[in-house]
Amino acid sequence: MAVQGDVGTKEEVKTQFNTIEGLYKVVPLSEYSRPNRLAYNNAGGVGSSPPVRLSFVSLPEMGGGVNSVNEDRTKICYNYGRDLYVYSYRGIRKAVDLNKPLEKRSYNKEEVPTCHDFNSVTASGGPGGGVSLLVGLLGGQLQVIDPITKEVNKTFNAGERLIDKSKVTCVRWVPGSVNQFLCAHQSGNMYLYNEELVCALDRPHYQLFKEGDGFSIYTCKTKTTRNPLYRWSLGDMAVNEFAFSPCSKYIAVVSQDGFLRIFNFNTMDLIGSCRSYYGGLICVCWSPDGRYVVCGGEDDLLTIWSFNERRVVARGAGHKSWVTVVAFDPYTTLYGEMDGVVMHNEESYNRNNYNSTERSAKFRSKPPVVTSRPNSVVSDGLNATCYRLGSVGQDTLLCLWDLKDDYLRQSYYRPRSSTVVSNVGSVGCSSNNTNAHSTSISVNSTQNSAKSSNHVKENSNSSGPPSALSANSLTAKLASLNFVDRRGGDKSADKDHKRSSSLAGRNSSSNLHKKESRSSNHSHAAEGDLSSPSLSSKCGVGTAQCPRMDECPLLEPLVCKKIGHERLTGLVFREDSIITACQDGCIHTWCRPGKQVGAALHSSPSPSSAGLSQPLTPGGTVV
Repeated sequence: MAVQGDVGTKEEVKTQFNTIEGLYKVVPLSEYSRPNRLAYNNAGGVGSSPPVRLSFVSLPEMGGGVNSVNEDRTKICYNYGRDLYVYSYRGIRKAVDLNKPLEKRSYNKEEVPTCHDFNSVTASGGPGGGVSLLVGLLGGQLQVIDPITKEVNKTFNAGERLIDKSKVTCVRWVPGSVNQFLCAHQSGNMYLYNEELVCALDRPHYQLFKEGDGFSIYTCKTKTTRNPLYRWSLGDMAVNEFAFSPCSKYIAVVSQDGFLRIFNFNTMDLIGSCRSYYGGLICVCWSPDGRYVVCGGEDDLLTIWSFNERRVVARGAGHKSWVTVVAFDPYTTLYGEMDGVVMHNEESYNRNNYNSTERSAKFRSKPPVVTSRPNSVVSDGLNATCYRLGSVGQDTLLCLWDLKDDYLRQSYYRPRSSTVVSNVGSVGCSSNNTNAHSTSISVNSTQNSAKSSNHVKENSNSSGPPSALSANSLTAKLASLNFVDRRGGDKSADKDHKRSSSLAGRNSSSNLHKKESRSSNHSHAAEGDLSSPSLSSKCGVGTAQCPRMDECPLLEPLVCKKIGHERLTGLVFREDSIITACQDGCIHTWCRPGKQVGAALHSSPSPSSAGLSQPLTPGGTVV
């Protein structure tokens, strides 16, 4: 059961909330849920049903390009219990008929849908146009279907499930690929498939292709090419989620052992990692420009990792239970002129390790030109100055954060118990863009892949104003904790912070230190022989990959509102709305300020439409 509110009160579920850009409101006409959904019952529950996930795709109009898309051609897919639903997403202006889905599939108890993803590359418009939908199931099976034309129906790892019998936790089509997709399992493995190939009739035999700190990659030994093409083994604990970078060259993976791993997807090399403060990591996302990776998990915190500096640069404290989804809002991210930027590649980083002398000595007065992406932020001379980030969790809270670049680039060590309040501002920062990943991976292509990537170096001495933490905040307690010693502090802060749905919250604050140590040791031991001691030592508490609470800035949310009765499981940002999903199977659409039906034509401009602020699509291009 999710947390109902603050200590001693039952917080009301909000249907609207204010931000600096205006009022966000729930649109009743755009509520998606299972037909004849019963009202919320406080005594009931959803049991062990998989989290409700959301997937969107926009079909291009016949004869048009990717930009000629209307609202009726946008499709939404979500799972609830044993059912999978696909509807035409009508946006904020049209009502939806829940009794007429494009596709509804009911599964048995061993084939419950757990995750799904549309292939936007193969989406086609016009009469008879279809789209491939990839679905991962509870028993480890995978399906590729076409919910529109009903002509495609392929199954992988079916029957005796010889490849992997554990639950599928995340599936994604490889960006830019017509037929390749990647899936993650609860067993700690990830598999790369080709839709056009069949699976072997016998149990696959693997040979080692590449290994490194905490991971091994295998290829399938067969006379003819069969699925799976590759197996990524990251230990014995579940891989909870992965996400491709905007440039499609890198992949961020979070797992139950508490590690975030960043791989070069072309060369399959591990280029960076970090660790949660304690517990597993559940969700991960990239910033629109690829400069930051944000993850959340069982420590109730957001961890912000810098791709350029290869370290944790900040944490976010606002949730009272596990963080289930994190996502950047590209439409309210602020952009400005890009000054003082130096670009480096991966080899330069490995050779110089971004020492302080290099960071302060080399700058470029003009932004680099990226010919392969003419509409990218870098080529237009724009640079993100304030990122908008959203997160939802098992505490039923929606949190919105404004990540100012000066806070993320400030001095690494800060006074104990100091925090940074999220606020809007415009400061300089840099952008990381690489050439788009235009071709799919073949079986032998990764052996000769080049290691090249642009990186940004900066120098800043700015720091954010300190602010006291609230009594209910988790960081008020964690800020005084240390894995070596425990310093005295305000004991009144230890009494509060009720977290009934958080596993760690069921113990008293006096035992929190012991639980963190046990969780950390358990995470390392569970990796088995696949986890190299060097990875654990690099990401130990007190290092750049896992700083203590007083060694990095602590951000607080700009908005923190209770928006559901059950734990929240989905968050998607669209140009005119925010879509959220909760475990009771209800999907809400929150209309952005000025986008409501009948809104005044001359409404006050939002920060994202003033000056150089422009919306950035998830692919990293200015629209």
